[in-house]
Amino acid sequence: QVQFVESGGGLVQPGGSLRLSCEASRNIVSIGFMAWYRQATGKQRELVADISSRGSTKNYADSVKGGFTISRDNAKNTVYLQMNSIKPEDTAFYYCNRRVVDPSAWGQGTRVTVSS
Repeated sequence: QVQFVESGGGLVQPGGSLRLSCEASRNIVSIGFMAWYRQATGKQRELVADISSRGSTKNYADSVKGGFTISRDNAKNTVYLQMNSIKPEDTAFYYCNRRVVDPSAWGQGTRVTVSS
């Protein structure tokens, strides 16, 4: 069983940047595709981006293309989400998980608030 711990969120102004981190409790190479998800107040959790086991394939939701970059460091069992040109609509809790979600592995998430 794997657990994920997200960090790096905070309060940021529109147009600013944040780097989120997700550390896994065990080796993530064997997990395969990893993903970032987010959930805004009153909305369903949505997929933001995913990345293949070696990082060669990355996919993004249309709403974040060109602004967000997903990456991973398998040696550190960590997945990152670089958020640039952040918009107010990016305000949400951000979570990581397998691309094929493991419901038991959800962490506490990290909160991103975009406000001037």
